[in-house]
Amino acid sequence: MKLMRVGAAGRERPALLDPDGTTWRDLGGLVGDIDAGLLADPAALDRIRTAADAGDLPVLPSQGVRVGPPVARVGKVVCIGLNYHDHAVETGAEPPAEPVLFLKAADTVVGPYDTVLIPRRSEKTDWEVELAVVIGRTARYVADDEDPLSYVAGYAVSHDVSEREFQLERGGTWDKGKNCETFNPLGPWLVTADEVPDPQALRLRLWVNGVLRQNGSTADQIAPVAQIVRYVSRFMTLYPGDVINTGTPAGVALGHPHPQPYLRAGDVVEAEIDGLGRQRQRFQDA
Repeated sequence: MKLMRVGAAGRERPALLDPDGTTWRDLGGLVGDIDAGLLADPAALDRIRTAADAGDLPVLPSQGVRVGPPVARVGKVVCIGLNYHDHAVETGAEPPAEPVLFLKAADTVVGPYDTVLIPRRSEKTDWEVELAVVIGRTARYVADDEDPLSYVAGYAVSHDVSEREFQLERGGTWDKGKNCETFNPLGPWLVTADEVPDPQALRLRLWVNGVLRQNGSTADQIAPVAQIVRYVSRFMTLYPGDVINTGTPAGVALGHPHPQPYLRAGDVVEAEIDGLGRQRQRFQDA
């Protein structure tokens, strides 16, 4: 299933994208929201599937309606740095011996077509298309003999916007360059895990002003999704509704020779992952 949330910010309603790829179906009569409670409730998800298969869900108007992030009240956003072989090479970094973890605040998450704000005094705002993993049940110390993917509710397109000067040149942790307002567009859909049989076989692409900048595959991940879920669960508890951004392939502005083509007000970024949809954001000054 492709689960959505549509409507004005803070007033989104749950929806389902029809198999035709264009029609929105109203889930408001079945569930309150696409949130941790729903993702942790297999019976509720089955009710949605049953109603969809029976054709019982009313159509929602889509013309001019905003698409919000597909998960409400995200608990935390865990990010994996330098997780593609080609991205590590382009930034001059050694592939990490263990996954690099950092956090983005949940309030950085916005809709897939929302405006993204370039921070004040920023000169190095950068793009990063990423596969987002959304957790569906509590993962705590996932054992070696367990399937980590059984803890995954679904997958989405994530845009891990970064300010490289704040991240790398201002001292301390990466968090200063990762947590600026609007720095994590998510969606358009949460695609349930049953529709993504192999998360290591997904193509990721990103365009800036129509120019293809990133074109990679999750097959190039240093730590695959299953390993990431198990690894993270040994350092922090993952709860339903938490999101893991699993890293970005080569092609970011940071990896270009000087002068690096960092984002400026008026630029348009589009990001997509096979089967998970396509985002589009216009950037403006904060």
